[in-house]
Amino acid sequence: MKELEELKAKFMRAYPNLPLPERSQVVAVVDEKPFSWDVVYAEVSNNTKLGDKILEKMRLIGIL
Repeated sequence: MKELEELKAKFMRAYPNLPLPERSQVVAVVDEKPFSWDVVYAEVSNNTKLGDKILEKMRLIGIL
């Protein structure tokens, strides 16, 4: 659980520093569906299970 909170914190620090055009770019593919930074932000902000799954994928591919 602590690791997930750390991933959320890293994401929330990184997101505001992204250039606006970058936020619409795909950052991860989970269950064969692409997710942009903007969508990930919404999922993480709402504490969804999908958001947690995407954060884990971002960790695995070295983004977080």
